[in-house]
Amino acid sequence: MPIFYPTGLAVQESEFPRLSVVIPAFRSEKTLPELCNRLAKVLQYASAEYEIIIVEDSGSGQTWQVIQELAAVDDRIRGLLHSRNYGQHNAILSGIRVARFEIIITMDDDLQNPPEEIPALLAKLAEGFDVVYGAPLQEKHGILRNVASRITKRMLENAMGEEVSRHISAFRIFRTHLREAFRDYRNPFISIDVLLTWGTTRFAAIPVRHDARTVGTSGYTLSKLVRHTLNMVTGYSVFPLQLASWTGFLFTLFGIGLLIYIVGRYLFYGSNVAGFPFLASIISIFAGAQMFAIGIMGEYLARMHVNNMGRPSAVIRETTFSLHDPANKEYRESD
Repeated sequence: MPIFYPTGLAVQESEFPRLSVVIPAFRSEKTLPELCNRLAKVLQYASAEYEIIIVEDSGSGQTWQVIQELAAVDDRIRGLLHSRNYGQHNAILSGIRVARFEIIITMDDDLQNPPEEIPALLAKLAEGFDVVYGAPLQEKHGILRNVASRITKRMLENAMGEEVSRHISAFRIFRTHLREAFRDYRNPFISIDVLLTWGTTRFAAIPVRHDARTVGTSGYTLSKLVRHTLNMVTGYSVFPLQLASWTGFLFTLFGIGLLIYIVGRYLFYGSNVAGFPFLASIISIFAGAQMFAIGIMGEYLARMHVNNMGRPSAVIRETTFSLHDPANKEYRESD
């Protein structure tokens, strides 16, 4: 018989999937209890079985203690504690690697992603897609985060298509088998959206509600936003190298044109272009272009060096469950 979700969507009971919800947590002790309570109310209708994986990214405060308390009351809540702060995407990857069920949902810890929208994401996924994003009807972030988000979306256009890439968000649902595409990924610079493009081209996005933050402030500082944007641009794209090549090519054309102008002026008018100031400005232009290109190549070499060091994407210091449990086969094989 069909089961009707609180949102009005109807799904056959035999079609209920098992869900793993991954939540990166950072200084969110005030929001996690309400978030888990709202998730439980939705997931009891939306899944045959579920788990909530909360990854504490070593923030200050009482977040880990709250996670332990929640896990002690409900064994479907599982906690991971990073040994230090690695970043939101690294925390999500840690949760993805221990997820036990066939569909994974990721969402923020600040209650801006409403759990009540999960049935709509599931319904869209059931249409044959591998990844579905919950695109905010109206984003309620700061200006800096919105700018960084737009740059990220532009970098993903080729892999996802322009329409979907404009609507990516932290609120996403995807099939767990996609993690096979990045099982051996060992780079500390992580973008979950890029990694998902390694496993599929079947993306979709639907509009969802995006609530305003009522507790705390965003953990995204200016330096973190700049670093994440730089990681996206140089870590997963050759666009900067192509930009350096085109810059060098354009300045070469400029130099040739300038040489033709100087020679022509001398041949037809018998005069030279004014000396040192003009020469100094031209040298500065070309030197700047060279340094720009060298800097971009240096950035890529630095990232190759970091990759060769084999730094982990994250280190787990403590959990509320055993990583050696047979159910955590994926994590043990990726460890």
